[in-house]
Amino acid sequence: MSEDIIRRDPRAEWIARNRLHPLHESMQAMQGGVAETRGPSGLIRRNPHAVGFIGPNGIKRIDRLNAGGPANLGARRSSGSAKSGAAKEVELPLHKVENPDYYIAVVPDMVGGRLNGHDRDVIGQAHKLIREIGGNGAVLTVVFGEHREEAFDKAGVDRLLQLRGEEYEGYTPELRVAALAQVEKEYAPRHWLLPDSVAAGFELGCRLAARIGERPATQAWQVSSEQTICRGAGGTIDITRQTPRLLLLAEECAEPIDETRHEVLPVGLDSAVAVKASIRDCGQVAVDPNAIPLAEAEFILSAGNGVHDWAQFHQAAELLGATEGASRVAVDDGHMPRFRQVGATGTWVTARVYVAVGISGAIQHLQGIGQCDKVIAINTDLGCDMVKRAALSIIADSGEVLAELIRLAKAYRQEVLEHAA
Repeated sequence: MSEDIIRRDPRAEWIARNRLHPLHESMQAMQGGVAETRGPSGLIRRNPHAVGFIGPNGIKRIDRLNAGGPANLGARRSSGSAKSGAAKEVELPLHKVENPDYYIAVVPDMVGGRLNGHDRDVIGQAHKLIREIGGNGAVLTVVFGEHREEAFDKAGVDRLLQLRGEEYEGYTPELRVAALAQVEKEYAPRHWLLPDSVAAGFELGCRLAARIGERPATQAWQVSSEQTICRGAGGTIDITRQTPRLLLLAEECAEPIDETRHEVLPVGLDSAVAVKASIRDCGQVAVDPNAIPLAEAEFILSAGNGVHDWAQFHQAAELLGATEGASRVAVDDGHMPRFRQVGATGTWVTARVYVAVGISGAIQHLQGIGQCDKVIAINTDLGCDMVKRAALSIIADSGEVLAELIRLAKAYRQEVLEHAA
């Protein structure tokens, strides 16, 4: 019986997931590049970059030069920049669906006009269902208004239905549900998949379920063509039920698509969508950014030990309309109040944009910003962990960068006022 018990090492699992941990690379090398790890929710996560990983197309990753060996870890760091310029981008195979037998409809949140990680997980779940069901299925993705996404093909979108028009901008749940009801009428998707999120997916999914007469599964995190497991009681229990037509999916419900390109063929609706809306979007209400709790803020300007002119920092945050945050060092030194501290020992944040000014990136701070969408680092240390974590880094003195941001923000506001006049 003891052989059947799965014994987990939480610390090893955490290091394997955290690419910024000092022991991450050595542990991966010691284990030969583990292809599977267990995530924080208990879901097995597969590492498509591990040596020996075999993808859905049968492509196996082989380390021909033994670049991942322990002896080459240091050399790889030092010569990585020189080799990166010579490396060629591998073109992924194109997946085509000529005449679909059925559709799996996905309605992503598209926060900021782009697919986020949750959206990509939902699209990955759609392809997983197609593989289980069999036949010539296609993923139909419905997008409202204009978008800025440039990688629908790599995300797994076979057919793209974009409903353009200013009427879809802002908060328009009634019109969107009417459009999805028309999609239901014309395309008859076998399943509807939406992210179970506060951004839009949950409300839109519940409204659509009532409109088409379906009983949705919420917080679904393990889904097959026959059975669905949902989280209940605040995530403390699992609820098993037969897989319905409409699913509201939790994060990490499935692996995103990363080894194929898809056609992204545009499709449309034969009939126009019209509805008499009882809800009118009056626009956003101006609020003090610092009145927004850090855990709910979407744009955070965070200060660390590298900030020396605090009056300048506060002015920059005010002009940019950002919520102020701080590292533990800045809080301990008395420059910021304790409730502004970001990190594992402070507040875990989920901002769409997180600007780290003079923050080196202690492991506790990096944990606290793990769910942020875009991280921008302003630092003089090219090798600090925050720069490694960031999507965009500015290697310069924080005072000079903040001064330039203040100048640009004032110029932009003046331009807006002149245009309005």
